[in-house]
Amino acid sequence: MCPHSQPKSNYQQTNTHRSLDFSPIPQTYMALYKNTKIIGNGEQTIVLSHGFGASQIIWDDMLPFLQERYRVVLFDWEFSNKDVDSSKYTFEILSEALISLLDALEVRKVIYVGHSMAAMLGYIASIQRPDLFVHLVLVGASPRYLNSDDYEGGFERADVELMLSQITSDFHAWAQVLVALITGIDHPASIEKLSRSFLAMRPEVAYSLASDIFLKDRREVLEKVETPCTIIATTKDFAVPVSVGQYMQSKIKGETTLEIVDTEGHCPQMTAPEKFLEVFERILLSRMIIKDTKNKTMEVNGSSVNIMSS
Repeated sequence: MCPHSQPKSNYQQTNTHRSLDFSPIPQTYMALYKNTKIIGNGEQTIVLSHGFGASQIIWDDMLPFLQERYRVVLFDWEFSNKDVDSSKYTFEILSEALISLLDALEVRKVIYVGHSMAAMLGYIASIQRPDLFVHLVLVGASPRYLNSDDYEGGFERADVELMLSQITSDFHAWAQVLVALITGIDHPASIEKLSRSFLAMRPEVAYSLASDIFLKDRREVLEKVETPCTIIATTKDFAVPVSVGQYMQSKIKGETTLEIVDTEGHCPQMTAPEKFLEVFERILLSRMIIKDTKNKTMEVNGSSVNIMSS
């Protein structure tokens, strides 16, 4: 059976790891994430990190495949904690929180899968602590969203300033419009899930993070990334044109490939899961060890990998 055709009911959120001890993590960082769990089996660890306004539910359709072959770390970025100063929601602080979490879990050389905002957190963290990462999978990533004379980011400054003003004037309406744009297609289940998580955000946190995401330019960081990367883009993403992925591929120092999923929207793992899994599976086959329940192995690029039974 093809892995992406496995029934969703096979997935159970069962923690197969030791009791999670977060005592070494500074309280400042612990307040920035929640609902951490480790599921599945396997020697290789995959970390799934969602983006702005979302939650770990964006990975649900991937879990039946991953949990049988890998040790999978899931968590939610905390966007609603009233005790956290909204100024703490910057890429620099969140990337430090990510490093602290991985250290507390005692994981190294992980395959890090970051979506949108979280993709950028991964590559910033990989510069600071390359020992933590063996491969970065960057889904819908962008180092700069604003257009300039020599760069297509996807947004004019006036567009971003209007969006920021809408967050403060009518947060509920802003969230609903943005979710529809992010989804990109008529996919009610994804719209409902994303709407729920976006509307759970504190408006001041949404404003702080959106300002950091959409107004800052982090292109100069790309040439410092030495960890091998795969960039995943869709053919039509309102937030991140394909040209951004091409730009990143040309600038990242480490070996980098660009994969295009033939679908619309910013969340292909939700709206086109089978197409997304085909690409993701190809990445794992070309780079890492894939383990199936029958433990069949083959050589790929000089490495021993396991192939899936049909």
